[in-house]
Amino acid sequence: MKIYEKIIAMVKSVCALSRKVQRHDPDLARQMRRACCSVALNAAEGWHGRAGNRIARFETAMCEARETVTCLDLSVAIGYLSEAEVHEDLDRLDHIVAVMWRLSRPQRK
Repeated sequence: MKIYEKIIAMVKSVCALSRKVQRHDPDLARQMRRACCSVALNAAEGWHGRAGNRIARFETAMCEARETVTCLDLSVAIGYLSEAEVHEDLDRLDHIVAVMWRLSRPQRK
């Protein structure tokens, strides 16, 4: 599944960026790592879940992706990271959010 590879690439990159943030704000860095890893974990649970649990996991993955976006936005706003450093991850996260949103919608029969 292509989105899985995109999620893993995002986790690798965001965790690397969190090491830069760690020097200035350990709490924000921890939150970045937790949120981005939670995207992968919840998406994996959704792919293997059933009915309501499946939808809930994809919705949680989407929310965690939005939280990761906010962590990156805050890191730029505060001056820990540059916009150039986060640009690719923000693009990845927009795509991840869109896919998780689509997967979290109840399927019509």
